[in-house]
Amino acid sequence: MKTAFVFPGQGAQYIGMAADFLEAEPALRKILEDFDASHGTELAKAMSEGPEDLLKQTHLTQPAILFHSICALRAFQKKYQISADFVAGHSLGEFTALVASGILSLEDAMHIVHKRGEFMIKAVGDIPFAMAAVIGLDSETVRGICMEASTEGMVQAVNFNTPIQTVISGTQSGVNKAGELAKASGAKRVLPLVVGGPFHTPLIDKASTWLIQEMARFEFHQGQIPVVSNLDAQASADGNVARAKLGKQIISAVRWVDSVLYMKECGVTRYIEFGPQKVLSGMIKNIDKDAQIYSVDRIKDLAELESVIN
Repeated sequence: MKTAFVFPGQGAQYIGMAADFLEAEPALRKILEDFDASHGTELAKAMSEGPEDLLKQTHLTQPAILFHSICALRAFQKKYQISADFVAGHSLGEFTALVASGILSLEDAMHIVHKRGEFMIKAVGDIPFAMAAVIGLDSETVRGICMEASTEGMVQAVNFNTPIQTVISGTQSGVNKAGELAKASGAKRVLPLVVGGPFHTPLIDKASTWLIQEMARFEFHQGQIPVVSNLDAQASADGNVARAKLGKQIISAVRWVDSVLYMKECGVTRYIEFGPQKVLSGMIKNIDKDAQIYSVDRIKDLAELESVIN
């Protein structure tokens, strides 16, 4: 049996995240304290108390989810002697996967995704933007709809989450038109997403430039576990390869369906999701119905795994 560890992206956050891990391992709190001290932020407060509007700020959301995910992974690794054959993450979660692989340290990764969040918002400027999840249509249909809607404004299919769930992103006018066309084509739902920018599109290409410059300041090591990239759904443990791909990932589509199918073809039959909520678990079940899927969000989840995992 081959196993993949997977990590969620932005949108999975909630107030109180990582609280039980921090209580069990007080030393983890110092990582948050040091982060806040060096960045002039209130990450620890946002995670523990909120308010929700503070936690939703992209430059805090991203390190919060990454930190929570690694806390869950480390707690799991203390209890179970199970290693991964692959690691993968959805958008932001790919940075968490790099920490799990050993390519980046937790502290360096938290800094980079904090800056990534700042860059993604700053790059938007005054562009009216939108993102939406199209549910009930296959990805090729959504691609075609985006091409047709592009006469009204820039819009692209950017997150291929499941065979029938694709996120679109772009200008407000482009996304609105694509949403209308999707409904007319039989989409079950077109769900607007509350986001800070037209993520994973060339509309934030400045963010890519800034992120590449920022990542150049840090060492990306040779990893211990292959990381499946969102960019091309291929695996590598080479830190330099990971850095290059992440510079493009921020303005490119997240090929999650292809990533899961790649791991399936490589023999992965078991997925363990680490991080807030169970977003990826649901996606994976809709891609590989035969897969064994488990998730670790809170400490209590570790005990519940005892009867089903070995």
